[in-house]
Amino acid sequence: MFDQVLDSMRKASEATLQTQQELFKKWAGLWPGVPARQPDSSGQVPKFQERWAEAVGELVAMQCQSLEAQFSAGLKNIEVAFRLSEAKDLEELRGKTIELWQRAFDCLRQAYEAQIRDFQTTVTKMTELMMKGSA
Repeated sequence: MFDQVLDSMRKASEATLQTQQELFKKWAGLWPGVPARQPDSSGQVPKFQERWAEAVGELVAMQCQSLEAQFSAGLKNIEVAFRLSEAKDLEELRGKTIELWQRAFDCLRQAYEAQIRDFQTTVTKMTELMMKGSA
């Protein structure tokens, strides 16, 4: 039973990642080629690189927090799953199993929502950087 749950979660995660990659490729494909620019001697390039590095650092920190929350929720669900054997009768086992499934799907929903929010934040920040950098 747990193998099926883990396999389903793995497949869902892979599908989410693939969808995000496809969305990013389509989004990036909408941008026309960046026009050729003259070399900048005013120091704009280092400033842009610094802002870009800060933005990427923030995004990596957000991703780390998101993954940490997912692993924490997964660990709690595994602990609850191991306590299913403590059920005294079939009705209690049924109730605890349903609660576990609901919690697992709620965690999966929250993870997807966090990934979508992070993706939107990434697109917004990168767009702002590109617009400010090209101005």
